[in-house]
Amino acid sequence: MGLLQRAIEAEGIPTIGITLLKEVTQKVKPPRALYLRYPFGHPMREAFQVDQQRTILLDALKAVETITEPGTIREPGYRWRRHRFRLRP
Repeated sequence: MGLLQRAIEAEGIPTIGITLLKEVTQKVKPPRALYLRYPFGHPMREAFQVDQQRTILLDALKAVETITEPGTIREPGYRWRRHRFRLRP
């Protein structure tokens, strides 16, 4: 994740990784990442749950805009099957 992100960022394109393993991401040190406490195979949450997936995508895009310190890992705090998502306007 980190090496590819750094290469893309070197070309002037901001990136963000969505990670399920915070410890590994901390060692890889990508430019920025969004950490979700979800099981493997579900980085965007449950299949066909558009509201959930849109919320995660919007959080990731907002993090691209707001993270200024390289290596920052943002954790939105969602928990698998506990958080209720609502459609954002």
